[in-house]
Order: sequence, then structure tokens, then C-alpha cells
Amino acid sequence: MYLGLDLGTSGLKGLVIDEGGAVLAEATQPLRLSRPRPGWSEQDPAEWIAATEGVLRALGRKVDLGVVAGIGLSGQMHGATVLDAADKVLRPCILWNDTRAHVQAAKLDADPQFRAISGNIVFPGFTAPKIVWMAEEEPDLFARVARVLLPKDYLRLWLTGGHVAEMSDAAGTSWLDTGARDWSDDLLTATGLGRDQMPALVEGAAPSGELRAALAQEFGLRAGIPVAGGAGDNAATAIGLGIARGGQGFVSLGTSGVLFAATDGYAPAPETAVHSFCHALPDTWHQMGVILAATDALNWFAGLAGTDPAELTGNLGALRAPGRALFLPYLGGERTPLNDATIRAAFLGLEHATDRDAAIRAVLEGVVFALRDCRDALAATGTQLETLIAAGGGARSDYWLSALATALDQPILVPQAGEYGAALGAARLGRMAATGEGQDAMPLPPIAREIAPDPALTDAFSAAHTRYRAAQSAIKELT
Repeated sequence: MYLGLDLGTSGLKGLVIDEGGAVLAEATQPLRLSRPRPGWSEQDPAEWIAATEGVLRALGRKVDLGVVAGIGLSGQMHGATVLDAADKVLRPCILWNDTRAHVQAAKLDADPQFRAISGNIVFPGFTAPKIVWMAEEEPDLFARVARVLLPKDYLRLWLTGGHVAEMSDAAGTSWLDTGARDWSDDLLTATGLGRDQMPALVEGAAPSGELRAALAQEFGLRAGIPVAGGAGDNAATAIGLGIARGGQGFVSLGTSGVLFAATDGYAPAPETAVHSFCHALPDTWHQMGVILAATDALNWFAGLAGTDPAELTGNLGALRAPGRALFLPYLGGERTPLNDATIRAAFLGLEHATDRDAAIRAVLEGVVFALRDCRDALAATGTQLETLIAAGGGARSDYWLSALATALDQPILVPQAGEYGAALGAARLGRMAATGEGQDAMPLPPIAREIAPDPALTDAFSAAHTRYRAAQSAIKELT
């Protein structure tokens, strides 16, 4: 059997698969998010360890973990987990959706070498500007930084005792030479760091270390089994969905929204605000358009309405043309294509006729239009999606998927019920590390149905998207 551990923002999930890839058991532990100031988002790494312990104990009650032959990791990207020389955590981890370092990010991005070497804009949520913020705002702590780890790699340190990262996650730091798949000494120097403060790098399907004997004994695992390099959450989701070849992609309606496209080579286009990252397999890359609030926007509105998100979306009926109300989902700024940490969300066009259903449709449509922006940005680089698979919790809403398919004018494939996310991708990478297998270990999922665009509504969605784009400019200086 093979174990995948996925360190998300809202919870840690563990999943066990058998040799045939079937899911045998899964367990989840919730995680808390701290927002001590506007724009800040932090977590205590000690809670990641406690959640992992809870997941391992829960899985051990369902299956014999002594049969597990390999472990893989996936996790939320970009978080800055800073350690001293004794591997003690110096401060809470600054997460991917934290925008405090937007000034530092802009300064780094103005240095041409960052885009030229990393292949990406230096976004405020990326790791490097957070460390520069630390140097400026917390100099005493910065002086003690001996190692910077990404969230899942802190979990790896606990599992194996080693400081190791892998290519897909490292590409989101602004320190990686993404084409060469190695740390850039020039970019590290520009942020006051050195290579000795970085973890070693491995490919996602390669062993990164072995499980410590003490943990093996505590949780009924075998000592010495390999822990794979793993992947950042989106690359791991792609592995779980079998996506690694050009033309294949997925759209994820999770806390954030992602339009992911595997590419046949490294094709950076930072001017589009598209992310160009290493994939989890050797000599593979991918592009992403990323929006910061997808189900996060739905959950926010459900909180205002005092009800459950599923109840809000479950009674909308058949897809209809967008109404007058517009929602711009920038609750915490936006990445693709705006790269704007300060813009904020807005409702526009509200009127007496705007009831609760009209407002929730506007929220769903706002996320759809933001993902349409991502599709347009990908297309501007020459990337075309031939196959698009739905992922994430929001994909349970047929209304949302129908709106998205119509706005993109692209069929969306919905997998059969089952687990195809980042935890499965992590388990598959754990299998590859243990067996040496490659892409044969990551088949595409069985497809339950296809959500086709509604040709009678494509023009209406395109017109509404044009209004949405105009509204972006209108609210920029007001929010």
C-alpha cells in the first residue's frame, strides 16, 4: 500500500491506496487559520504535526499501516516556514494567501533578473518577498534564520529528519531557476539569503529520505520506507488526475481557483501573470492561472446569508443568463491576471429585484469570469486545453460547472465519484518513489459525464464577462 499526506490550508488529509490504485482508507484533521491583521494569514506548524499524528492514528484503525511501502507528500504552496539552527520554528508560517509583503514583492519584481530566472512575476504570496519583509520588519528573527522550508517540507523534516524540497513547490518561491530546476544563487543573494539556507532539491517522484524509526514504531509503519519528494498541491492534483502531457488540464474550484495546463516544455510568460512552474515529474512543466477566492467567495457569502453553501447552490435550477448584478471576487486581492494585492471585492448593479438567488448566481459567475481571465491569459501564451477535468469541492455544483463550461466555451469532464485530488497524487508519487514507476502509475480517472457549454447562453456570458472586465478598472482605485 502507499500513503499520501496532503497538507491543505483548512485541513490535513491522509489517504491509503493499494497496488491497483484503489483507495482503501482516508482521514482528515482540521486546521485553524489565523488572521492577526488585515491581509495577514498564518498557521502554527506545530498544528500541522498534531494533525498528521491524528490522521495516522485514524488510518491505523482502518488499515494495517505496516503494509505501506512508500509515502508521498503534497501541500499548500508558498508558505514561509522559518527555522533556527536547531530546527526550531521562529514564527508562525506566513501562508500563500498573505499579502503583507506586497511592497517587497513589487521591489523584487522590478529587478529584471527575477522574471528572467524564475519565469514568473514575484507575487506577494510567494515565499521570497515574505523573507524580505521579515528582514525589514522582524530583523532580530531574520538574523536567526538558518533554514526556510515550505509547509509540506516541514512535515517531511518531522517524518525523515531531512531538509528537502522538490521542484514543483520550489518553483513558487521566486528563488528557483525554473528552467534549470535548481536554486538560483543570484536570486537568493538578492533577498539576503544563501544556498545553505535552502533545502536540498529532488524530483517529486524520487525518494527524499526514509521514515524515522521512532515514528514507524509509534504509528505501526515500517522504518526506512521512502518518503517521495511529492508536489505542491496543484501539481499533486494533476498527478491524481493523470495530467502530465501538453493539452491536458484541470480546473479546480477549491479555496482558491486554478486553471492548470500541462505543457510540453518550459514556456514562461510572466507578463501575463500566468504561473510557469516545474511539474512533479522530471523534465516536465506546467502553467497555471490562479485566483485567490473560489469556494472561499462562496463560503464568505454563505456566512453573510447565514446558511450552508450547498443549500445556496443546490436550488438554483437550470443555468440562466447572467443578470444585472456583478460580483468581483477579490476578497484578498488577486493574482492572475491582475497581480494586485490591494484590490478588494465588490457587488455592482444591485437593485430591488436582486434576491438571494440572484446574488449567489452573481458570486458563482464572478468566480467563473475570474477563471475566464485565467483562460485568456493562458491562451495569450499559446497554451490550448484539449481536455479539461473538474476538481475541487466546488465541482459538486452542476450549476457552477455549467456556467464555467459556457463562459469558457469548453466542455468540462466530471470524474466518477471518488478521490482524485492532491492526496491521491501524493500517494501515487509515494508509489513511484518506492517502485521506480513513471506515468503508468497515474492513469486518467474514469469520467462520469461531460458538462457541455450551453450554446444559447455563450453570447450572454461573453457580454457579462466584458462588463466584468470593465468593472475591474472601475473599482481598482475605490476598494
